[in-house]
Amino acid sequence: MPKISKQAATTTETAPGYEGRFEDLGGYTVGFETYTEDADMAPLFVGLPDDRCQCPHWGVVLKGKLTYHYRDRSDTIEAGEAYFAPPGHTPELHAGTEVVEFSPTAELERTLEVVVRNAEAAAQT
Repeated sequence: MPKISKQAATTTETAPGYEGRFEDLGGYTVGFETYTEDADMAPLFVGLPDDRCQCPHWGVVLKGKLTYHYRDRSDTIEAGEAYFAPPGHTPELHAGTEVVEFSPTAELERTLEVVVRNAEAAAQT
């Protein structure tokens, strides 16, 4: 059975107010994420269908809260709650939050290609 800890995860992504440590566990990627600043992440998803994340996520908020915005609603998940975020969302991060999130690896990689490209372009302006 594959397993990993936050400290042993081999891929790290950082941005102002964000740190994610990731590991593929055989078709699904676990992400240990920490948010130290409030941020609306919607601009990073521009270029994906409907300019929204098309990757589903399952997770648990360990502390703080996380909000997913959909075309017709918003869902806020708070510490101690598990969640499923279907495709078609944009995340809003809240400072002081830690989550553990699971996503299908192939779909997550396609999404992150766009997110990273948008983040790099924003950093250059």
